[in-house]
Amino acid sequence: MKKNVGSTEKIIRLVIAIVALGANFLIPLTGIVSIIALIVGAIAALTGLINFCPLWSIFGINTTKEN
Repeated sequence: MKKNVGSTEKIIRLVIAIVALGANFLIPLTGIVSIIALIVGAIAALTGLINFCPLWSIFGINTTKEN
């Protein structure tokens, strides 16, 4: 699994994860909005932490400075 998420994108993904997950727990989100916030937050956190995005791999996108 080759890294394809650069440092700037990693920070953006982690901020999105914090906002999505934080909103879900701090603001009383319910129903489908809560589920979407959890999914978006979890995916953003996971891809930000492991520096790999499967979707970027499919489309051949690489935001690391190795290019």
